[in-house]
Amino acid sequence: MSQFPTLETERFILRQIKQDDSQEIFQYFSMDEVTKFYDLESFTNIEQAEELIRRWNQRFENNQGIRWGITLRSEDCVIGTCGFHGWAKNHCKIEIGYELTPEYWRQGIMTEVIPKIIEFGFNNLGLNRIEAFVEPENMGSRKVLEKVGFTEEGILKEHFYWRNRFVDNVLYALLKKEYKFR
Repeated sequence: MSQFPTLETERFILRQIKQDDSQEIFQYFSMDEVTKFYDLESFTNIEQAEELIRRWNQRFENNQGIRWGITLRSEDCVIGTCGFHGWAKNHCKIEIGYELTPEYWRQGIMTEVIPKIIEFGFNNLGLNRIEAFVEPENMGSRKVLEKVGFTEEGILKEHFYWRNRFVDNVLYALLKKEYKFR
């Protein structure tokens, strides 16, 4: 991919995240309820948001993944992000990730935008499999994944180590042949 793709849904525009978005990213990544199941600590300064944006854009430039900013059609303000990382090209699989500022939780946003990036992954990135790793207690994320077609495949015991502890993960996956394109 040479040019960052912009995607649209009925209510949202998914676009490249810019350094100008660092204030919005910092605002919600500084909330413990957002980072509770994330593999990083809550932000304490704006530079952390700027660095995260740099990493996301570097991943795109190096053809290792892609992260979109979720913006309302009515205003160009990032309310969350979604995208892909951990791309195993030789296996045609990738990991999906997302987060949203709490003000917009439980409004069907992720179930609207995730299918758009899934279709992009299957149609444009040559993917056969999309995976998600979710802590068992993260019921909101688990419900989102199930609503958009992912299947729970099992629990990976002490799969990751963060915040000074080993963390179990539920593995979810979606195969191209199982996905129902809209």
